[in-house]
Amino acid sequence: MFSKQTLVGCESSSKPRAHAGACTGLPVSPMEYLHFQNLSLPRSQPIPGFDSNKKHLGFVWGPGDILVYETIYKASGGSAGGCPFVHEVRKDEDIYSPILRKLFNESHHIFVGLQRIRDDLPSKNKKPQFVSISKNYRSVIRACMEELQQVAVSTQDAALATQYGNQVSILLAVELIWNLCEVLFIDAAPAGSLVLHLLDWVRLHKADVDEKAREVLASESPAEHQAYWDVVISYVLQGRMDEARQVLVKRATLQPAARAMFKLLDNLLMKMPIFNPGETQTLTEFDVKWRHWREEVDRCLQDQSFASNPHLEDICKILVGDEDVLLEHKELLSTWYHFLVTRLLFSHPTVKPTELHYYAQSSMHMFLDTRCVPEPLDSILLAAFEFDIHQVIKDCSIALNNWWFVGHLTDLLDHCKLLQSHNLHFGSNLREFLLLEYASGLFTHHSLWQLAVDYFDHCPEFGRVYLELQIERVPLDTERKALKVIRICEQRQMTEQVRSICKIMAKKALRNNRLGSALSWSIRAKDAAFATLISERFLQDYCAKGTFSDLDLIDNLGPAMLLSDRLTFLGKYREFHRLYGEKRFSDAAKLLLSLMTAKIAPRSFWMTLLTDALPLLEQKEVIFSADQTHELMFCLEELTSGKSVPNPDRPMQDEDIETTKIELLRLALARNLAMAIVKEGTVEV
Repeated sequence: MFSKQTLVGCESSSKPRAHAGACTGLPVSPMEYLHFQNLSLPRSQPIPGFDSNKKHLGFVWGPGDILVYETIYKASGGSAGGCPFVHEVRKDEDIYSPILRKLFNESHHIFVGLQRIRDDLPSKNKKPQFVSISKNYRSVIRACMEELQQVAVSTQDAALATQYGNQVSILLAVELIWNLCEVLFIDAAPAGSLVLHLLDWVRLHKADVDEKAREVLASESPAEHQAYWDVVISYVLQGRMDEARQVLVKRATLQPAARAMFKLLDNLLMKMPIFNPGETQTLTEFDVKWRHWREEVDRCLQDQSFASNPHLEDICKILVGDEDVLLEHKELLSTWYHFLVTRLLFSHPTVKPTELHYYAQSSMHMFLDTRCVPEPLDSILLAAFEFDIHQVIKDCSIALNNWWFVGHLTDLLDHCKLLQSHNLHFGSNLREFLLLEYASGLFTHHSLWQLAVDYFDHCPEFGRVYLELQIERVPLDTERKALKVIRICEQRQMTEQVRSICKIMAKKALRNNRLGSALSWSIRAKDAAFATLISERFLQDYCAKGTFSDLDLIDNLGPAMLLSDRLTFLGKYREFHRLYGEKRFSDAAKLLLSLMTAKIAPRSFWMTLLTDALPLLEQKEVIFSADQTHELMFCLEELTSGKSVPNPDRPMQDEDIETTKIELLRLALARNLAMAIVKEGTVEV
């Protein structure tokens, strides 16, 4: 899902890259195997039997994969014999992961809910909703991340554990970026509140401090634990003064002589002003109060109040924002953006959003080794601090192979009216382009394609066109799935797609000799030609077996029988059998005769109809009138007029049976005509 792939031959290799944390200090998880290689170095996909030093690869992009083939061209020029194999390389394997599928499903619900927010509401009323939706997205990311982490720890398969670990790392980075965008763009924290929001951001993504603190406090002598001062300073670096004071008490009780010094530092930590946007205090009043506190801390340093304890002195220097001391604790900060937030907390707590880019750039340059090239994650976060939304989206699109993140984030930012009209060369805007790409990828999955429909629905310019093209590619494995696809098409008045799907299902049913299903699909498709073909098959089946299959369907054709003449005949012929079964002989006779005289019945079926008339002609009561009998006789003569010459291709036995039928029919018709004339000429007194 969130990893890039390059195609290389089996003999090609990529140089191993140093752990990202060594240079940039990317977000650290308690789990040691977490890394961020996937964000900076494409993952190689070997092609079996291919040597990249000798031959070239050709490839064709598909919606969710790439078809790769060996070309006839040598790497050094000229040509060589081509390889007969075509390899399929999936671009997005992770949509097949059951855990990550939850991410797609849950975020789909959030996306649909976001589209329902009314555009006519004032921006002030919508901002809390947008912030809430952003947090919902992040909670889904975090839930998937935690589940992946649990599976990675519990699995016995080392390769699988590595794969899950990589996915956790990527999700961790994705959530880090999203959270920062939420603080800067969606919530748009003002001066004063901005640093507090950034502190929460750092704390959420630097959870190893609490784990280390639990380890220290659980030991027999916490104050003498080797990681004791690391915990205290880490709490201070994150602005968690209350926790730092609680841990400092452990040490103060062991050193009665230094108790006054510990008490002084405790007092400074306790008095540190924190801006509270809910109070009546203005930003100016807070700034004055903070400067007074800062001067007090500075006096303590000048008085060398903590000179006898280097750890306490370091903490005091941190409180005044001493950048050299902060950089001495790189290992505890671990990332340049943690350094940035800590630097702002103790030096510029009222920083304005417009000033943020200056401090971000300088912090990154100060923190990173000058020989180290910034990783993609660094560039993305820096672009966010510079309020360059389009650059954030662009860099994420390059670093992450799946469109999930950029599609949903861009959609949310667009609803917040934060994206300028950024039209692409083919006319679509950025939001729609990213959603179209994401939804197109979902359509390659056997069940996630249903989610994609809603994304296409909310792309007003090209969404319907994409849906029409993609819906025809859904594999129609079962009738249930076909009905689901048709329901989607019918809801959107996509009549051509409905007809196409019905035709496909009708042909598939006919190949499997399921005539009833085939007829039902052809009627739904309003395909007269195919309905005629299937009706013929029904009639042939009846001639061979003497009974109809799928009686319920034929009995309930209703107006659908008017789709084609043959289907009309099939329905009426079945009605004749029903009337005959109900002993409504007179009605049955009229219907049978009308089928022949109105030319509804195919000529090839006349003999069958005349044979069906035999039982009616043999009844004691006269069913056919003289005129009706004359018409039957005319039909028989018309049918047999061209049969005087025997057909050499027809077996002699069949010819004899046919001749016998004709003779029986003539005899029955003559007898019935006589009875009808007598009956009609008799005057009842």
